[in-house]
Amino acid sequence: MNIRIALLLSIAALSFAGAASAQIGSKMADMPGMNETASSASAPGAASALSTGEIRKVDTESKKLTIKHGPLTNLDMPGMTMVFGVADEAMLDKFQNGQKVRFEANKINGQLVVTRIEAAG
Repeated sequence: MNIRIALLLSIAALSFAGAASAQIGSKMADMPGMNETASSASAPGAASALSTGEIRKVDTESKKLTIKHGPLTNLDMPGMTMVFGVADEAMLDKFQNGQKVRFEANKINGQLVVTRIEAAG
């Protein structure tokens, strides 16, 4: 008899967990920014996704860029100076200290990475 009760309780708990998970997922989808993917955020021609900034340091050894930037709307961050990884090492050879840029950064595997960058103006 105890096995039947344990089995019924397990089934009930799994059913409840599935329903709760579905509710949480639908609530998160309604929250701004929670239903975006990296591909939708970096769609070609999405100039509004690009932030302005100035290269402060090009570190080819560490494969990083230090950028003083304006707000990063896709990451909900205010303007500041930050160090970013780069999605493509070739980006490092195209820019120099003091250069004005427009760029997009995304969080990839927990790291902030410049995924797109171009000279400004």
